[in-house]
Amino acid sequence: MLKISNTEEVIFSPELVTKFNEIVSRYPEDKQKSALLPILHLVQAEYGWISTPAMDKVAEYLDLKPIEVYEVATFYTMFFLKPQGKYVLEVCRTGPCCLVGAEKIMKYIEQKLNVKEGEVTPDGLFSWRGVECLAACGTGPVLQIGPEYTYYENLTEAKVDELIDGLRLKTAENAQMI
Repeated sequence: MLKISNTEEVIFSPELVTKFNEIVSRYPEDKQKSALLPILHLVQAEYGWISTPAMDKVAEYLDLKPIEVYEVATFYTMFFLKPQGKYVLEVCRTGPCCLVGAEKIMKYIEQKLNVKEGEVTPDGLFSWRGVECLAACGTGPVLQIGPEYTYYENLTEAKVDELIDGLRLKTAENAQMI
């Protein structure tokens, strides 16, 4: 059940609205609902997740009922309905990957980051979750890291350490450049 707990006002930037307008222009008049998925992707890219007020604003923009946006946003697992870390580690948890150690990798990530599935590390850098098939069954266990959704295959604990340390280093280097 969708829980409405965030009441923060959302104001889309003019640049974002320009992108919305371009997307809506691709569809026949009175078929603006077809733009819902790409617009939700844009909102998530801008804010890192899709809050209830953001869904309400999308509904208002597309002249839809808010429930129509909630239904779509809650149906697709690629939409985050609560804040996530800057990097989201998504580990394939389907049969083939579990047979070669995906559950062990998820437990290791939980211990390494010291957060449970769906939680965000205190520094805001990481969250993780198990996901359905990532279509790399021959090279499991596999994970993808958002926001770029880069695949990493044949995972080991050492490879997970390397990935997480690399992302922390990348973030620190980017912070120094600012």
